[in-house]
Amino acid sequence: MTLRFDRRLAGLCVTLAVVVALAACGGKKRPPVLATTPGGEKAPAETAEQPPAQPIEEGPDVSAVGREGAEGADIASGSPSAVSESSSPLADIQFEFDRATLTDQARATLEKHALWLQGRRDVKVTVEGHCDERGTVDYNLALGEQRARAARDYLVSLGVGGDRIRVVSFGKERPLDAGHDEGAWARNRRDHFAVSR
Repeated sequence: MTLRFDRRLAGLCVTLAVVVALAACGGKKRPPVLATTPGGEKAPAETAEQPPAQPIEEGPDVSAVGREGAEGADIASGSPSAVSESSSPLADIQFEFDRATLTDQARATLEKHALWLQGRRDVKVTVEGHCDERGTVDYNLALGEQRARAARDYLVSLGVGGDRIRVVSFGKERPLDAGHDEGAWARNRRDHFAVSR
C-alpha cells in the first residue's frame, strides 16, 4: 500500500512540475501600441503596404518624412558613433533635478519614439543618460544610468524590443550646455537617443 501511494505521489509531482514549467514558458504578451484619432477613438490598424490614413502632425519631436524615411533613409549609416547628437531623429527627454522619474512630457515623447521605432524594425537605439555638473562623478554616473533605464523600460513597455535598446551613462561628462546656471543645468539633465542599424 505504501509503495502504491509513493508512485501516485511521484506521478502527481511530475505532472505538477510539467504544468508549472509550461505555464512559465507562456509569458505575458504586451498589448500593442494603438494610435488614436484626435477625438480619442482607436485608429484602424494599418498594414505595411498601406500609407497612413491621416497626415502626421509635426511638432518639436516629430517630423514627417517621405517614402525614403519609411525605408530608414532618415538614419545616418555607419557605426553608432557616426550619428551626432544634433542628427538624431529622436528628441531628447528632460529630467527634474536629482530625479530619474519620467515626467508626463517625457512619457509623451517616448510614446512617439516607440511608434517611430516600431515602424523601423532594423533600427537600434542607445539611450544615453546625462546629468548636470552638480554632484560627484560616481553619483552622476549612477543617476544617468537610472535615467537611461527608465526610458528603456518605458519603451519596452510600449512594445519596442528590449534587445534593440542599449543604455549607457555619461553622467556629467558630456554636457549639452557648458553654462553654470539653472538653465544650463536643466538642459543637461536629459536622455539622448543615438540611433544605428
